[in-house]
Amino acid sequence: MSAIQNRYEFVYFFDVTNGNPNGDPDAGNMPRLDPESSKGLVTDVCLKRKIRNFVEISSENEVGYEIYVKEKSVLNLQNKRAYEALGIESEAKKLL
Repeated sequence: MSAIQNRYEFVYFFDVTNGNPNGDPDAGNMPRLDPESSKGLVTDVCLKRKIRNFVEISSENEVGYEIYVKEKSVLNLQNKRAYEALGIESEAKKLL
């Protein structure tokens, strides 16, 4: 597998009825709304998470498709797995 050489753009449409596609934690997880149109808003972070989840589910156990930033994951454990796979020894750092 080679690295992506080109930029890819796409459109991601989804529809929600009687649901909350992207709650606002600062507002008690109420749906995010455009104050002028009262239509729901979805942040770029939410869309990226939905796409990452799709890639992880649809490409499960395929080499090169594992997602680094997973939901509810500890990045130190992800780093350790990557170091072990590459045969790199991690160095412990001391805090001042």
